[in-house]
Amino acid sequence: MGEFITFLRRNTLAVVGLMILLALVLLIAVGPMLTPYSPTKLDVLHKLAPPSFAHWLGTDAFGRDILTRIMYGGRATLTIGVGVVAIAFVVGVFFGTLAGFAGGWTDSIIMRIVDAILAFPALVLAIALAAAFGPSLQNAMLAVAITLAPQFARVARSQALSIAVKPYVEAAISLGLPNSRILSRYIFVNGLGPLLVQSTLALGSAILQTASLGFLGLGAQPPLAEWGADVSANLQYVRSAPWVALAPGMAILLAVLSFNLIGDSLADWFNPRRRSELD
Repeated sequence: MGEFITFLRRNTLAVVGLMILLALVLLIAVGPMLTPYSPTKLDVLHKLAPPSFAHWLGTDAFGRDILTRIMYGGRATLTIGVGVVAIAFVVGVFFGTLAGFAGGWTDSIIMRIVDAILAFPALVLAIALAAAFGPSLQNAMLAVAITLAPQFARVARSQALSIAVKPYVEAAISLGLPNSRILSRYIFVNGLGPLLVQSTLALGSAILQTASLGFLGLGAQPPLAEWGADVSANLQYVRSAPWVALAPGMAILLAVLSFNLIGDSLADWFNPRRRSELD
């Protein structure tokens, strides 16, 4: 643990990413308890009000406080991102590890399905699936999870192929240990590092794709606060009142940036050569 903390201190980008993420989490977790405004209550007498002491980021076309909308919307956006990555992680790692360890026709079938999904651009596929499922937050989560699971499957398969030939795995097989125990105790645990890196990077991608679906009206539905939907709803006022669209857009940018910086730093940590260069 001490070695990891030392590594973080020498990796400026990791510290920046963690600070941004911590600030967002505090804003989302504590902010709604401190704000006097409701994220959904209309106040048309104060619509499109510029930033002031009363409304730090101004108000939108319905008079709702934008900062409050961002705080409540962040709960939805980050919760969705974590949920999407959790689903994609479980499904992708299970089938990817199974494919790499079993080999043969099992590997061929699983990886051909993975290749077929990866043949489509992730966002385009997510839009098509969300449109087919119907516009809702749950369907948007499922659509994005389907696009991310193959990425985990490929990483898990690569790790399984390299670890399966290790002497300790061959010894476990020769001792007659159950395949389920070999997969969980030896292959999954020893291949966890790259999967954690992929999870962190996938969080940024999940947030961006979910916000994109919300922007297109295929994700969160009004009046629920969600960053992508708020950008879309306020885009028409970007010239007369630029703060209404810029504020949730910046929230998306900062969230994605923080996870990407943390993911890149984790990749350096699990790469011995890169870690020694930073030391």
